[in-house]
Amino acid sequence: MNRFRMKGGIPSEDGKELSEALPIRDIWPARDLVYPVSETEEAPAGLLVKEGDLVLAGQMIATGEGAFPIPVYASVSGKVKAMEPRRTETGAEVYSVIVENDGAYREMEWSGGRPLEELADAEVLDRIRRAGIAQPGETERSIVEKLTVEEPDGITCVIGNCLECEPYLTADYRRLIEAPERIAGGLRAILRLFPNAEGILAVNRKRKDAVQALRETIEPEERMQVVPLKTKYPLGLEQMLTWRFTGRKLPFSASPKEAGCIVLSCDVLDSVYQAVFEGRPLLHRVVTVTGEAVAKPQNFRVCIGTSYGELTGQAGGFKREPMKLLSGGPMKGVVLEDLNVPVSRTASALLCMAKDEGASGEPGPCIRCGKCTEVCPENLLPGKLADFAQKQNMESFERYGGTECCGCGCCSYVCPAKRNLTGEIETARCQVKYAAAGDGRS
Repeated sequence: MNRFRMKGGIPSEDGKELSEALPIRDIWPARDLVYPVSETEEAPAGLLVKEGDLVLAGQMIATGEGAFPIPVYASVSGKVKAMEPRRTETGAEVYSVIVENDGAYREMEWSGGRPLEELADAEVLDRIRRAGIAQPGETERSIVEKLTVEEPDGITCVIGNCLECEPYLTADYRRLIEAPERIAGGLRAILRLFPNAEGILAVNRKRKDAVQALRETIEPEERMQVVPLKTKYPLGLEQMLTWRFTGRKLPFSASPKEAGCIVLSCDVLDSVYQAVFEGRPLLHRVVTVTGEAVAKPQNFRVCIGTSYGELTGQAGGFKREPMKLLSGGPMKGVVLEDLNVPVSRTASALLCMAKDEGASGEPGPCIRCGKCTEVCPENLLPGKLADFAQKQNMESFERYGGTECCGCGCCSYVCPAKRNLTGEIETARCQVKYAAAGDGRS
């Protein structure tokens, strides 16, 4: 029997009213586009262009690096203006290709149009690999890494996470009601790779129009179902969804594949549809530009590599000075110090906050209010764990379950003292992990 019971968490509906009713609108960049192609400041071996070259939208400009490389594509046509280190949304200086947009948006020819039934499993995976689709996280990793398993028959559940749990974000919701066939089609393509798996589209039950649109789209699929869920953050974490649908509670460090499960985000399923059914690489992102500081919140479809500064201009600029700018949602987003950085292939939002939520600035003393404990979905004591972390008391940190923290950020978000509880716990968790690796422990 599945005894899933997620305690704590925070409401996921906060701030969504600003942009949820606004359709996705295409915008086109007016300035140069920046494409990070290496994790370092040095030119990668897989670079395919040089300064002065003319490129088309959809042309591969770098093959990517590592065991599971992610190809990089130009999203506009134009001339390679420069190749140099540029700052990204994480604050790192990364070797990048800068393309001067010619405004013509001339594209490569696409090799799509074949029915899924005519594609071999290997061709489905190869189309996904060549599309340059990344899974969001602290570092971008190819979605192919998540789809690569030793025994495909052992995967029994593929979950499409369409919950969009973080407050303010509405890009996925707009995808679901404007083009549900793309989300369902992406899941259908993934199921080709795992013959014993059931496909589940998990949707916020309050989004009745999205639930209905998806159900009408998948009927009469035998291997797919839409499951409406009572949603609060962080139910969308893949370990939480794995627990919900398989009954197996995994530690935060474990992969859902250990429970025979694969969890994919709504935007990844959209990108998979585009890759498999249309033969097109990932060139655009749907980004929610929102928050109380921006004049006209919007949902934009934007070329990857566009400056965040252009997005705020298209949203009417700021109606008041923002207290904080985030790439992503208020829980897992990255603080932006400068809007002159490119939209990445995993970007989901630009959040312009008029008041500062969560931990930032000079923290105050803990007042023992207990709010962090109330919202912790892992039933931990975040305040006590952060104290142990500060004092480097790793024995007590482990004894009180610090290594089981999922890093959701709820404790920092509600802390009235503005303590960076999540960051302190995560630092200690990493120290324990590396110490265990040095001792030869798993």
